[in-house]
Amino acid sequence: MIRAFVTFVVALVAAAGAAPAGAQTRPNILLIVTDDVGYGDIGSYGAPDVKTPNLDRLAREGTRFSDFYAAPTCSPTRASLISGRYYQRVRIERPLPTAATEQGLRPTGRSLPALLKSAGYATGLIGKWHLGYKPEFSPNAHGFDYFFGFKSGLIDYWQHTDGNGQHDFYENDQPAHPSGYSTDLFADRGVKFIEEHATSPFFLEVAFNAAHWPFQVPDHPSVAPNNARFVQPVDENTSTRADYVKVLERADQGVGRLLATLAARGLDRNTLVVFMNDNGGEWLSRNAPLFHRKDSVWEGGVRVPAIMRWPGHVPAGKTSPQVGSVMDLTATLLAAGGAKVPAEARLEGIDLMPILEGKTPPVERTLFFRNIVGGRTQRAVRKGNWKLLVDGPNTFVFDLSKDIGERNDLASTRTDIARQLRPLITAWEKDVDDEATATLGPAPVPGRPGGPGRQGGSGN
Repeated sequence: MIRAFVTFVVALVAAAGAAPAGAQTRPNILLIVTDDVGYGDIGSYGAPDVKTPNLDRLAREGTRFSDFYAAPTCSPTRASLISGRYYQRVRIERPLPTAATEQGLRPTGRSLPALLKSAGYATGLIGKWHLGYKPEFSPNAHGFDYFFGFKSGLIDYWQHTDGNGQHDFYENDQPAHPSGYSTDLFADRGVKFIEEHATSPFFLEVAFNAAHWPFQVPDHPSVAPNNARFVQPVDENTSTRADYVKVLERADQGVGRLLATLAARGLDRNTLVVFMNDNGGEWLSRNAPLFHRKDSVWEGGVRVPAIMRWPGHVPAGKTSPQVGSVMDLTATLLAAGGAKVPAEARLEGIDLMPILEGKTPPVERTLFFRNIVGGRTQRAVRKGNWKLLVDGPNTFVFDLSKDIGERNDLASTRTDIARQLRPLITAWEKDVDDEATATLGPAPVPGRPGGPGRQGGSGN
């Protein structure tokens, strides 16, 4: 009898030891972010000349969004992701300049990584930060247990220097000097993080710098000229679409390695994988069928590809028309992780999971956008399928359900929509600007250090 009991206990222990590494009840979370990739640059979004089999696999095994929004540029998008709120509230409305050591996102203890860490998650950021240089602005200060990457808007893929030619690669807050192509280094370290945390819940953000300039191709070590200056189509010996494609395809290969590691560790079914891009693409990107590019509030500047995969929760092979935003990712990931969100966090996104799971119907959204560049302000609001866009002195009205490319301006025939939506922008601007002033003091004067406008050397 005793021998039988002992045998039974041993069997239970062995069974527990053989349980899949991802058997915890809460999902692991893997957030993959690419940089400056166009809406139409991925196979599942219609790219004809880019091979992205791993991102396409996510779309087949999960749900892709047709109407997902980020900010017009990178620092603002990342500020909204970390805070779960409009970036204007923390006055990070432009990419932080490389030399701006005194600027950054202030920690509150209520950030996405901090709240997931409080919920028992191991938290890591691999890749791009771009929310401040000083230790008090660093990823570690915001709740990431581990950081491996760079703090500016861009780096030389091979030399790991920023737009001022200074070394910009860190492990936590200490300078690091790894050798190799940055995309591969980020994939390597992402794989290592997953392997090291396979037996407990983890939140890992892998923020590739691909396909941001300089457009240095893999497998051919190089030095980006002029501290990785953004080359233009009018420059001699400029970069090519073929270069850009190689850069992006290498990032997709990195995504494949991350997914393969999840599979090898038995974590596939209990990991929520999210992919998004940080803003619209640049001149070498393919933003079709959208109009305009990064650094604008036209659809080509703010609508981005986004995909979610979580077997048993997110339907496979679906396209969701639910309008979503980067702030929704914050709310969704916190809800999936069972994190307690204090009222003071005042998240402005929604949990998308009940909609994806079919538990609740799609909801109409009202989202606001503002971009200040070169002394020109662009403002926009999307309410349902209607979009009002104010670009300098010009006001446009579009029905996005029929005109995704914003080519049919209805301002002359739908003045009722213009009159309905314009006051919404005015009220929203007052709200976010008043909060920023109350929290951070008066706004800097345009044209002076810290003021709005395109910042040289920022990397966008």
